[in-house]
Amino acid sequence: MSDLSFMRNIGKEMEKKLKAVDIHTAQDLIDIGSKEAFIRLKARDPKICLVHLYALEGAVSDMEYNHLSEDVKRDLKEFSDGLK
Repeated sequence: MSDLSFMRNIGKEMEKKLKAVDIHTAQDLIDIGSKEAFIRLKARDPKICLVHLYALEGAVSDMEYNHLSEDVKRDLKEFSDGLK
């Protein structure tokens, strides 16, 4: 079991938020996926924004969120917009 904060893009604050929605390990996040994690976070805190989703996807993909492809960013934006 690896701490969430060892993943890319996941700092102590994000780790705390994830644990509050029952995501406790890096494997939990990988298994749940960025979109489901985002849904859980957004339900708890409506101020969670698209950048958080990018960070979660980057963590799951093991890359800095600003290196996500434009196609992935577009998909994530459409997903986020669909939750509004």
